Amino acid sequence: MIPETKALAGRFPGDFVFGVATAAFQIEGATKTDGRKPSIWDAFSNMPGRVYGRHNGDIACDHYNRLEDDLDLIQSLGVAAYRFSIAWPRIVPEGTGPVNEKGLDFYDRLVDGLKARGIKAFATLYHWDLPLMLAGEGGWTARQTAYAFQRYARTIIARLGDRLDAVATFNEPWCSVLLSHLYGIHAPGERNMDAALHALHFTNLAHGLGVSAIRAERPDLPVGLVLNAHSIYPGSDDAGDRAAADRAFDFHNGVFFGPVFKGEYPERFLSALGHRMPEIEPGDMETISQPLDWWGLNYYTPMRVADDPAEGSDFPATVPAPPVGDIRTDIGWEVHAPALGDLVRKLNADYTLPDCYITENGACYNMGVENGVVDDQPRLDYIADHLGVTADLISEGYPMRGYFAWSLMDNFEWAEGYRMRFGIVHVDYETQVRTVKKSGHWYAALAGQFPKGNHREG
Repeated sequence: MIPETKALAGRFPGDFVFGVATAAFQIEGATKTDGRKPSIWDAFSNMPGRVYGRHNGDIACDHYNRLEDDLDLIQSLGVAAYRFSIAWPRIVPEGTGPVNEKGLDFYDRLVDGLKARGIKAFATLYHWDLPLMLAGEGGWTARQTAYAFQRYARTIIARLGDRLDAVATFNEPWCSVLLSHLYGIHAPGERNMDAALHALHFTNLAHGLGVSAIRAERPDLPVGLVLNAHSIYPGSDDAGDRAAADRAFDFHNGVFFGPVFKGEYPERFLSALGHRMPEIEPGDMETISQPLDWWGLNYYTPMRVADDPAEGSDFPATVPAPPVGDIRTDIGWEVHAPALGDLVRKLNADYTLPDCYITENGACYNMGVENGVVDDQPRLDYIADHLGVTADLISEGYPMRGYFAWSLMDNFEWAEGYRMRFGIVHVDYETQVRTVKKSGHWYAALAGQFPKGNHREG
């Protein structure tokens, strides 16, 4: 047992869940196999100038064809849980219409394989791979997509719900709403505030309809939502920058947390942009704000903002402020572990929140294999520091129930293609050979101490 992992383990209750996480489009490949049809990311990846090097998900980590070996890999890491997403285009290839049994069969094998290995199954229903056919009908800017999602959710839970340990409706709606419809960085690549506002409300509605569908099938299945909440700091103590940070909090966090946990959009947001929102129909907010059993936090890096002095700039009227520290990951993100604690404290002060799992946390470092070893000490340090903050939060009484390292393995990193690596396991994309990195061995040593006994010191 590595001493440093023993000391860290002692700061967590014995039932704390250590896991690893992936997403379907990033690892599965087999995009044209067994009835799967294209998603918006298949189309987006093949458009010039959208994804680095025009990389795509056609093969990725070939997980679809290497399922059993990858499940053995997860088991070898000693983790208690695996968070994965389900590919809507495999299940309902056109978004609506016929259900693809072969797609369901694959996830049957995945979940059964986890159960056979004693690993908990945390499923995410939507991790950005919208069936392309739905995009032709407006995608997330169309209300009907929310109802298509409701049917898809019911289909999944009817088939898999008896063996899942937890389910999330959406992963990081901030990305599939704002990064995808306002900033143009993710599929479908729109840069339009009105499109983003429509996608916002209909995604929130889809979440609520999904919760209803899940509970109709399996009332006892813990259901939640995974949010990449932003820890937002003003660029200075100037009153204008502090006000900018408040607006940014509403725009980047409040538009999801407010509807889900309070049944309302933030007042400042509505005052500025409410007239551009789609119609909020009677019952929408009640549907969106159904109580959840848990929520997931994905955290990587702080957001720093300053006031945008330009006249007529759209809410929240902010510009990026420079990082405070000089430590960066290989993707350029500032490393600042205390922001995780600041964020959890603020969110719990502002909203009444259920149990929390850190559903993604990790760092991009692109070290390769040398003599059979990947020495990614900076990633190990990053994970250890953020777990230390998580332990602090538990000692303060916050209901932090688990931690999922992002990611199990290097994979298709969306607009960055395959040039950015977040895995605790290295993937050679030419040979598909997996090599556990130094961080992966360390994490396995930590995770292997759970769940057993009570590790609390004293």
